[in-house]
Amino acid sequence: TLFRSARRGAGRCGTVNRARGMMNLLRGVIGAPSVGPQPSGAETIQKLCDRVASSTLLDDRRDAVRALKSLSKKYRLEVGSQAMEHLINVLQTDRADSEIIGYALDTLYNVISNDVEEQEEHSQAQPDDLGSQFAEIFIKQQENVTLLLSLLEDFDFHVRWPGVKLLTTLLKQQGPPVQQIVLVSPMGVSRLMDLLADSREVIRNDGLLLLQQLTKGNAAIQKIVAFENAFERLLDIVTDEGNSDGGIVVEDCLLLLQHLLKNNNSNQNFFKEGSYIQRMKPWFEVGDDNSGWSAQKVTNLHLMLQLVRVLVSPMNPPGATSSCQKSMFQCGLLQQLCTILMATGVPADILTETINTVSEVIRGCQINQDYFASVNAPSNPPRP
Repeated sequence: TLFRSARRGAGRCGTVNRARGMMNLLRGVIGAPSVGPQPSGAETIQKLCDRVASSTLLDDRRDAVRALKSLSKKYRLEVGSQAMEHLINVLQTDRADSEIIGYALDTLYNVISNDVEEQEEHSQAQPDDLGSQFAEIFIKQQENVTLLLSLLEDFDFHVRWPGVKLLTTLLKQQGPPVQQIVLVSPMGVSRLMDLLADSREVIRNDGLLLLQQLTKGNAAIQKIVAFENAFERLLDIVTDEGNSDGGIVVEDCLLLLQHLLKNNNSNQNFFKEGSYIQRMKPWFEVGDDNSGWSAQKVTNLHLMLQLVRVLVSPMNPPGATSSCQKSMFQCGLLQQLCTILMATGVPADILTETINTVSEVIRGCQINQDYFASVNAPSNPPRP
């Protein structure tokens, strides 16, 4: 019994000593008073990296990765250059522990992201292209991106959300090469489309931002995303969020729709054949009193009108434009746009964009021109 008590005491002492060791290790960079010379940030980070690499105890590795995360904004260059290889190794070998995976993903995001608001107030001056350089190092091994895609299948919030943010910033920094890796990864795009079905709004909303970056300027990915039922899902979100009265999520959906449709004749045809033009009509319903529109509503309606113009652009094949023009008349969309023209209190910039939109919906289309000619203006002309 005495022997067991001694062992328990020794175990408690070991735990306390480990905690003290971690505190001493961090004192030099968090500014707490300590006796003797304090280690520099780089020295502290190197010791933490050694602990991640050599410790056989998961708790120790987790504590070290957590400490690296806490230092990764202030000492971005040092953490990125010294710890990236160790963090990637954690993603490969410690997948059963969602906590350490989350810390590792957050740390990688902090060193790769160039978002100004993400940087700490007292962080050291960093080169402007530091994030791009770290992103290039990360994607040099293609399997790192493939590993990240597989981690996004984990439903655990502490893994999926930082994973989404990390992939988004990789696309911002190194768009075309990351797009290519996702394109050739089995089910790569499908995994990312699943984010739109996530019941947690923060993940769904950040998933929209990820898909915006993923589809930017890549027609092949745009087509895959469209055939993964993107139009249905995005239009559902817009409807659920309140159409033009919705918040920034509606704006993000509309920007993604623009990426999918602009200069992509295949997707435009798929949109028309899927009867999605009809679902745009409720976007343009206005009431009798249109005073006091929010800035977000104005932004949303601008993007909605621009989407109509994308579908009837003179840059599209003539047959495709003509087909969309006829659909817009048949479903009542043109009539709804003319209602906006005659409404009172609509902001001047929205009226201007609506005039431009109507002109493109009726250009070269006799039936639409005949309808427009028949519209009766009110005796009291509408004013913005």
